[in-house]
Parts: sequence; C-alpha cells; structure tokens
Amino acid sequence: MAANPNITVLEHHIAIDLITNVTCARLKRPDARHQPDKRRALGAYVLDTKKNEIHTASAPVTVLATGGAGKVYLYTSNPSTATGDGIAIAYRAGARVANLEFMQFHPTCLYHPLAGSFLISEALRGEGGELVNEAGQAFMKKYHPMGSLAPRDVVARAIDSELKRSGSRCVYLDMTMHPADFLTERFPNIHEQCLRFGIDMTKQPIPVVPAAHYTCGGVLADEWGESSIENLFAIGETACTGLHGANRLASNSLLEGVVFADRAIRKIKERIGQHRLKQPHDMPEPLPGWDSGSAVPMEERINIDHTWRELRTVMWNYVGIVRTDRRLEKAKARLDIIRHEVREYYWTYLLTADLIELRNITTVAELIVEGAMLRKESRGLHYNLDHPNRDDRFFKRDTVL
Repeated sequence: MAANPNITVLEHHIAIDLITNVTCARLKRPDARHQPDKRRALGAYVLDTKKNEIHTASAPVTVLATGGAGKVYLYTSNPSTATGDGIAIAYRAGARVANLEFMQFHPTCLYHPLAGSFLISEALRGEGGELVNEAGQAFMKKYHPMGSLAPRDVVARAIDSELKRSGSRCVYLDMTMHPADFLTERFPNIHEQCLRFGIDMTKQPIPVVPAAHYTCGGVLADEWGESSIENLFAIGETACTGLHGANRLASNSLLEGVVFADRAIRKIKERIGQHRLKQPHDMPEPLPGWDSGSAVPMEERINIDHTWRELRTVMWNYVGIVRTDRRLEKAKARLDIIRHEVREYYWTYLLTADLIELRNITTVAELIVEGAMLRKESRGLHYNLDHPNRDDRFFKRDTVL
C-alpha cells in the first residue's frame, strides 16, 4: 500500500530524542532558572543509519507510533524493533508514562535458538494440547482446575513456576494424541514452521516458553491521543490510553489503534488549522542542530551486545511473569549499573541504531521496575508473590511516572 503523496517516508532512520521548547530554552540559556511552564513538542533528532548522519526534524505536531517494548525481555513474540523507543524518548522529554508494570506474556512461544519470535497458537491448547514437563508429566492441573485450558496469564505463571522449580529451559506442548493428518490439516503453518527447526509435532511435543507479548502501559495519552506534552501524540502500543487496564483482551489492540489514530488525526488537523488561521506568517526559528561533541566511533561492538544480553536476562529472571520484592530490588541494583554503562557509551561514542535502542530499552526497563515496585499488590499482569492479593483501596489506579 503506497503512502499518501503528501507523506515523505524516511527509511533507515531512527529517532534519538524529541526536541521541545524546554530543550531549546536549556540550550540557549543553560543557567536560566525559569523554564517554560508548558512543554511543547517541536520535532526530533533523527539518525540516518545508512549515511551515519544526524538530522534535525522540525514539526508542528509529532506522533509516536513505535509499538511496544517486548524486546526488553529475553524471550518475546515481538520483532527486534520493539525496543520501547517512543516510550523512552517521550519520558526523557518530560512526558508522563503509566502502567508499564503490566506486561502481557504469551504462554507458548516456540523454544529454539533460531526460531526468533514464532508463536504457538493457543488454539492448540483449545484442541486438547497438554503442557508437560521434561519427564512428560502434565502439570497444569496443579495450578488451575481447567488445566491447560486455563486463562493466558495463569498458564504463563504456571510455566514460569515450573521452569524456576526445575531449572529447565522450556516445557512442552504435546499434541501427539491427535492423528497426524488432523494436525497437518488443522495447523499447517505451525506444523511447517516446527519442521523447519527439526520438530515434528505429529510425533513429538513442541518445546515452548512464555514470551513477552504486549505492553499495556506506555505514554499517558488523553481521549484524543495527546500526551502531557503539547503537540506530542501517542497511538497504538506505545500509548497508555486506559483501554487495556491491567490485562489486555485479545484483539483490543487493533480497535485501539484504529480509533485513536482517527481521533488523533482529527485533533491534529483542527490544531494546525487554528494555528495557520491565527498566525499565518508565524515561522518558528530554526531548531538547534545536533552536537556530537568529542564522541568517537565505537571500535568494539561486543560492549553493546554484552550489555544488551545482560539487561534482557535481568528483566526475564527478576521482573518477568512472577515477581517478588527481592527480585525487583536485585533488578533495580543491576539496572543502575547498566544505566551508568550505557550513559558512558552514549557520551563517548558516535551513535548507532544499536546504541540508541540499547539506551531506550534501558530507560523502559527501569520504568517497568519502578512501576512494579510502587504497586504493592497483584493485579492483572502484575503478579508479586509478596503481595498476592488485589488491593483496591490503595492501588485501583494508574501507576503514573
């Protein structure tokens, strides 16, 4: 589908940070005591990854539609680009974010080093698929009367508990009780994908693990999709509109994306029209350009790769499906160290897409931990063994950061 002729699509570009009136005021007068009362978005700094050039993009209105942050976890159903970029750059610009402790985990993602983010549909459990451990023993009845047909979040927590108890890397979804022709006809794509990795679901159980799936929190947006920063809008998974609460219902994300995209564009058209009508000759002065200072090219990428893996492992082990106060404290301590390392990279080396994404997932990881530590209860997708019950008296509210 082609873009509207009035839209210029810049491929191989990634946003670094937003530019606001506060940014400009600080650059002009770093020692000034008084800053603008209301933050207003003016554009963004953007890296052209092909030319390794950083451009200043000015805009009367900026819209964030960058998706979720599943890549902050070791296992995710999300693509590699889901690094929470919009959430991170909005927060650094001063926007309010909310409910990031509510991360939805899909219970069954194919476990294989080359499989990436391939989901094993819940329809398999609907057809009688049984979750078993390495010994072939079904375990779901211990956790819920419905066994393997239990709700998604219950199944994900049960698998997480089995993995932590046994030290295993995965559990298995057994479909071998069905005839081979039934499985190949009913689930042709899953059967084909599993065969690509040497797994024949008609003869052997499928290795699966839970995976980070959907980010329910994000940039806090009003009923028109506008953030707490004027002229900065957020739509889709990068936004927190209140539509999902503490646990997303299947397909609600599509509805949210369609509705808020429409509402946001109507508000944006109205605002731009009013601006032109009142100030037809008002042209903003040029925004400050990017200053790389004394940054130098990074000689060893291994630093980025190591920190990336460490952060995602910390989040998976300590801030995953089941949390405790102690696990969250450990995560915070580790993330403090990682943040200092990433900050050093950011100021020392010339920016690359990998470094920008690492910086963003570090920001989002810390926000998830902060939100989880503030919520001393269990609700929806946030489950803390030290606070296993829901507490409507104190926590029936958004966690706004």
